[in-house]
Amino acid sequence: MTKRNRYVTFPPTENFDGVRFANPGHPGTDRSVRDLFRWQRERRVPWPKRVDIVRAVPERRVSGLRATMVGHATVLIQAAGLNVLTDPVWSERAGPYGYIGRSRTTAPGIAFADLPPIDVVLLSHNHYDHLDLPTLKRLHERDAPMIITPLGNETIIRRAVPRARIATGNWGTRFHLPNGAVVDIVPANHWSARGIGDRRMALWGGFMLRTNAGLVYFAGDTGYGTGAIFKAMRATHGRPDLALIPIGAYAPRWFMAAQHVDPKEAVLIMRSLDARKALGIHWGTFRLTDEPWDEPPRLLAEALASHGMNRTCFEAFRPGQVVDVDPRQDSDAGSPN
Repeated sequence: MTKRNRYVTFPPTENFDGVRFANPGHPGTDRSVRDLFRWQRERRVPWPKRVDIVRAVPERRVSGLRATMVGHATVLIQAAGLNVLTDPVWSERAGPYGYIGRSRTTAPGIAFADLPPIDVVLLSHNHYDHLDLPTLKRLHERDAPMIITPLGNETIIRRAVPRARIATGNWGTRFHLPNGAVVDIVPANHWSARGIGDRRMALWGGFMLRTNAGLVYFAGDTGYGTGAIFKAMRATHGRPDLALIPIGAYAPRWFMAAQHVDPKEAVLIMRSLDARKALGIHWGTFRLTDEPWDEPPRLLAEALASHGMNRTCFEAFRPGQVVDVDPRQDSDAGSPN
């Protein structure tokens, strides 16, 4: 095993041994080659080749809090005049070189030409379905947004976009943004890799975005683990007005549970955060795992019903869908028992 990190030079911390990052106190995410081959032999569930959508055309600026779904983990957050994109991917495939990887089942919910000016990009980790260099290059050429990302990902971005404006840090790092907003990098139970030999050499995470229009949590990719990180976020950051939580890419559970939540666990995260409103992301755009295309929304509805929660408090977010959030309006989320 290599003794040198290829992306970052950083002193050892609770979540970094000097070479690789980790999820302290939570199940390990590493899988063997044997596990990978076993999973590939088991894969059977087909997806539709294409699902039609109705694209949105966003306003240039929004005074309140609004989210528009682009697809997968890409969401346009408009809050108090600030425009933020999460994990932007407009490429047709999630993979290297533009022709390797899974192709889109749904077109982007916003045409790139219709995007308003982007001030900030929140980039959670370096997997190809989240860190898409062609899209980041297009955004830089057009808007030169500030990119906020956990440690190590800046090295990958600068190879393709040398002049990119990047701010990076460990979990717990805070950044001040325009219009009085602040954003904190928060933990996630996940991992990272762009190729062979760099597993867990760049950090992963989620974000708490505090604006004058409300508090937004963006999970990135995460497993549930012990659930402790979500309760800690609630205690540290307060109650999110909007939570963007993954609900897809969870099957088979023996392979995915440590790194991706399923809809039942997504509801537990919402309840731990006591979020006023949640939207389910990371489903239906790229076929990464084995659940049927339309299963995440169905299981989400079942999970909400099992907790006696209204379906409107946690929706499966669909490309082109626009949701306005009023922080004064409460949901039926409740807290975990």
